[in-house]
Amino acid sequence: MELRHLRYFVAVAEARSLKLAAEEKLHTTQPSLSRQIRDLENEVGAALFLRGTRGVELTAAGRVFLDHARVMLSQAETAVQSVRQIANPTKPYFSLGFMIGHDSTWLPKTLQILRDELPNIHVVISTQNSPQLAAALSQGLIDVAFLRREDGGPGLEYSLIIEEPFEVFLPKDHPLAAQSVIKAKEIVGETFLSVSGTALSVSGKPPALRLAIDRYLKERGLDIRPSHEVDNLGGVMSLIASTRGIALLPAYAKTFLPDSVTTRPLQGCSPTIDLSVGYRRVNSSATLKLLLSRVDELVAEVPNHA
Repeated sequence: MELRHLRYFVAVAEARSLKLAAEEKLHTTQPSLSRQIRDLENEVGAALFLRGTRGVELTAAGRVFLDHARVMLSQAETAVQSVRQIANPTKPYFSLGFMIGHDSTWLPKTLQILRDELPNIHVVISTQNSPQLAAALSQGLIDVAFLRREDGGPGLEYSLIIEEPFEVFLPKDHPLAAQSVIKAKEIVGETFLSVSGTALSVSGKPPALRLAIDRYLKERGLDIRPSHEVDNLGGVMSLIASTRGIALLPAYAKTFLPDSVTTRPLQGCSPTIDLSVGYRRVNSSATLKLLLSRVDELVAEVPNHA
């Protein structure tokens, strides 16, 4: 498997069309792109797309693979840019990390703030899951990240941006979807799905998202154990569709919502989870200080960030 196969796959997934991806994103021919996608499917051993007259849709396997493909491409780009910066340090260098799905919300305004003040800055973007971002921060691989308040080891600082509400994610044709709101106790007895508790953070503890879900259920006195666990939100969506299960997730996970899945708010005071800006305490970067000084402005000017 080569990086170009991953790039082709992500382009088709985002365009939802082989024709559009070939002509507008990749500047290649549709037959050539189709062959590359078939080669990738043969290598991973699963169909990644459903082909139809109106374009293509990701299969359950494709939705899971999309998260991992984006992470691998982001990590490869970060590695290349880091080496180039060391070899040719002509521009100020600053690396940003975003959780997958949050980059589309927070990246544009963040870049605008940086480039308004530092027009010559060279910015590298990394999109990963929150525990991976915490690890990258701890290792000094990125300067700042938009992530959960992970227990990422000593030396990390977090500045709260927003508190994201949880919602119930469930199949559109599930009986509970007929209700405008769902009581927490109504989840008992359903096939409950959750993010993995074994996708460990740097400290060896479960991810902050899993801890927040478990804490909410415990506070409500609900003894609910996940029937299935997966380490990415795309995988959770696939499980909802395939098992007719239910999941509690932050509202931003609607970014990954397939046509067969919908959401409903919880009745009463909804639980929340922090989205924070994380950075290393010892990072003395002037660019980092600039960004931190304008976090309030960033939050105020980013619409629909819940």
